[in-house]
Amino acid sequence: MTLVIIIAIIAAVIFSVIGIYNNLVKLRNNRENAFADIDVQLKQRYDLVPQLVATVKGYASHEKELLESITAARSAAANAASIDEKIKADQQLTSALAGLKVQVEAYPDLKANQNFLQLQGELSDIENKLAAVRRYFNSATRELNNAVQTFPGNIFAGIFGFKKEAMYEIEASQRAAVEKAPEIKF
Repeated sequence: MTLVIIIAIIAAVIFSVIGIYNNLVKLRNNRENAFADIDVQLKQRYDLVPQLVATVKGYASHEKELLESITAARSAAANAASIDEKIKADQQLTSALAGLKVQVEAYPDLKANQNFLQLQGELSDIENKLAAVRRYFNSATRELNNAVQTFPGNIFAGIFGFKKEAMYEIEASQRAAVEKAPEIKF
């Protein structure tokens, strides 16, 4: 009778560990899938950027440095390998595109150009989709991190090599600008 109880306890522990491990694997895969959704939107954005830059070049040829920084950021983002590298490269491209939006204000003819307006609309749509998939990615990351950091998952997460993963956040250098209230001028 004692042997049966011991075997039952050992079996319960084994099945619990298997359950915890499988849950961690599912959460990790969900996070990776969420980043794959970001990759899809980033690919569309990378494909759109050269068209946008080419259109702007015709109007703003003396803005060469800005256009080169956008092209370099796009290239770095397209060549990033890991999730963390892609997040950093995407943040640089986002920053460069924000600089382009500021410069466009100085070119009324460009703002009225139909091709540019279409590209700008497509870019805006992609940016909205990116925001949505980034939120989903952060949600999947939060779920994984909760499982990795809470008891008893934290014990087995360390044993099986699971760790807390980074969220998709803005860089510290951009945080001050984002948190500042916008100036409204009439």
